[in-house]
Amino acid sequence: METPAPADPHAAALLAGFSLEMTGKDVAGLAEAAPLLPAGTRVNVTFLGNEDLGMRVPAAAAVREHGLLPVPHISARRLASEAQLEEFLDELRRVGAHEHVFAVGGDPAQPEGPYAASLDVIRSGLLRERGVREVSIAGYPEGHPDIPDDVLWQALEDKVAALEEQGLGAVVLTQFGFDVDPVVGWIDEVRRRGIRAPIRVGVPGPAGVKRLLAFATRFGIGANAMIVRKYGFSLTNLMGTAGPEAFLADRAARLAERDAGEVGVHFYTFGGLPATAEWVRAHTADTTGEAR
Repeated sequence: METPAPADPHAAALLAGFSLEMTGKDVAGLAEAAPLLPAGTRVNVTFLGNEDLGMRVPAAAAVREHGLLPVPHISARRLASEAQLEEFLDELRRVGAHEHVFAVGGDPAQPEGPYAASLDVIRSGLLRERGVREVSIAGYPEGHPDIPDDVLWQALEDKVAALEEQGLGAVVLTQFGFDVDPVVGWIDEVRRRGIRAPIRVGVPGPAGVKRLLAFATRFGIGANAMIVRKYGFSLTNLMGTAGPEAFLADRAARLAERDAGEVGVHFYTFGGLPATAEWVRAHTADTTGEAR
């Protein structure tokens, strides 16, 4: 039985133009999910340490072949050399997946090459030189376990400024979370600092509770009993599943009360691409059952 669309028009509007994420290994899941996704949906392709050029580029190409918009990740600290970055960008251009990228610092504690942060990649000028038109950059509503807040804010401002100087579009893509309060407060602060770039707030797609909590622990996301109960699941039911219905409805209502600018949704597909695509299709269906 299909889940009905949200009654709140603000919640429905928030899902318009959503984006989602896949790894280089998710090409089969992408093929299953693609028929459920609106044409041109943004699909971010991660840059994991256990994947290489031969996996990342075909995954980005597959996104485009399905009529979707590829947004390949570039992990600064995983790049061993400038030549490796150039090769990656050239290969993305060859398959037509180069115009939109997500530049992020990455997980390694020590850089594997000349780029210590995503700002270094942006300032290199190679993105613009290789035909990139828009760069997504990271935002952290709940902070980062290894980076002080003042450093995070300065980095965000510096990256937006560097992109503007090069005439490149900027999008701020946030880490996922379960608590609306820090997200809304963080958006207020972003706008107070004069950053008007579109924001895509990360939210987990529907997935098992145990899996969601594991990712929260890994990324330093707040997930105490009060927060997760508000989000929609209980720590006493780890075998169940949870979706973002309550989180999105609450966030939509809060954003409708303020001048938040352009704010959208980015799904982290911890439960798989098809499950997230099915959830979004069900929650963006009109009264006739047709997807909007």
